Amino acid sequence: MELLISGILSLLVFAIGACIGSFLNVVIYRIPAGVSLLYPPSRCPRCLHRLKPYDNVPILGWLWLKGKCRHCRTKISPRYPAIEAVTGILFVLVFWVFSLPLPGLGYWAFVSWLLALSLIDWDTLTLPNSLTQSGLIAGLIFQLIVGWANAGVSGAANSLMMGIIGAVVAIWIFDIVTLLGSIAFGKTAMGGGDAKLAAMMGAWLGWKLALLAGFLACAIGAFAGGGALALGLIDRRQPMPFGPFLAIGAGISLFFGDAMIAGYLRLFFPTL
Repeated sequence: MELLISGILSLLVFAIGACIGSFLNVVIYRIPAGVSLLYPPSRCPRCLHRLKPYDNVPILGWLWLKGKCRHCRTKISPRYPAIEAVTGILFVLVFWVFSLPLPGLGYWAFVSWLLALSLIDWDTLTLPNSLTQSGLIAGLIFQLIVGWANAGVSGAANSLMMGIIGAVVAIWIFDIVTLLGSIAFGKTAMGGGDAKLAAMMGAWLGWKLALLAGFLACAIGAFAGGGALALGLIDRRQPMPFGPFLAIGAGISLFFGDAMIAGYLRLFFPTL
């Protein structure tokens, strides 16, 4: 019976995540284009016909339409339902790992910010200030609320300070990395948006997990970039977005970071 209830709740959470993913598709497309998130309503980019509510059902709407506009038959990218599905899966993972309403609701917001920013960076090589700055503020508010819920005023102050220190440490580290990389390669190694995204991650995760996320991002980015160069998919002069790797590092740190840090300390500092 418990397994059945858990399965039903997981399906409900997946549906909620898919709906948020549908909104993230709007954010990912419209914010870089400077278009309002609210108007015009969802429509076909070619014939501009407004989508019916049943056409806009996450994942299922795309399947019902067989990946084409109902009116002009223009192909609809499978990326849209893929983002909805990925968001749903991330929401389920948060639901399984963290308790609701706190900190689970906050981490639903965090993974949504990460997904939107990483895909915008992938598409445009930019990380909009409107998202990194709002994500930073949301992270600090999240720390304040969680700290208050756990230990009142003192807990709120300590948790908020942890978020502030995490943001400051993260942005300092990435500013240093950017400076050293620019000196080594004779050109800008990272965009300013990467440091702002790192600061946002620090506000949500704290300095320890933010540093782990940064290390994982560099390792995964180096591996992916080296592989792409070896396969001839990119050349050495081609810019490569770093935001997606930061997001991946943050996601891994969110779900597994504490266990990874504890395992590292046991392995190399067993007497601590």
